[in-house]
Amino acid sequence: MPTYEMPLLLRIMSKPETFNTLKRVSTAIFSKKGIIRKIDNLGQKPTPYKMSNHNMVHREANYYVIHFDVPPRKIDDLLEEYGRDIDIIRSRIYKKPDDKEQPQCTWHEEMLPPPYRPEVQKLMDIAAKSKTGYTIEFKYNSGLDYNPFQR
Repeated sequence: MPTYEMPLLLRIMSKPETFNTLKRVSTAIFSKKGIIRKIDNLGQKPTPYKMSNHNMVHREANYYVIHFDVPPRKIDDLLEEYGRDIDIIRSRIYKKPDDKEQPQCTWHEEMLPPPYRPEVQKLMDIAAKSKTGYTIEFKYNSGLDYNPFQR
């Protein structure tokens, strides 16, 4: 099963109500044959903009991030169930990248000055091969001894 993470915004409630909401969320994951790896509490914060959900306007929310494993076919069912819950303001599910896909880098390459780094040298080669862009070059065989387009 792939690992997912779900940022969860809950409306402002007392601690027992918040606990019951998190219990409902985790029970839904368990009922879909999922495994919860970790729950991060990011605290109570103002939302970036006012959000309305279930005919209520929210300017603050309790932020949680839940890391879990679940079969991919069950993701839509979870999102539908969380969309009906009146205590959840916003929930999204993102697939976590595999740890095996980390790019390899060395300290020596990172400490080189920018012109000596391989990726910057590739960009400089591309720029040297390309035309000058939108600048118009003066043609000297036009009979004029000056560039009429220059101010």
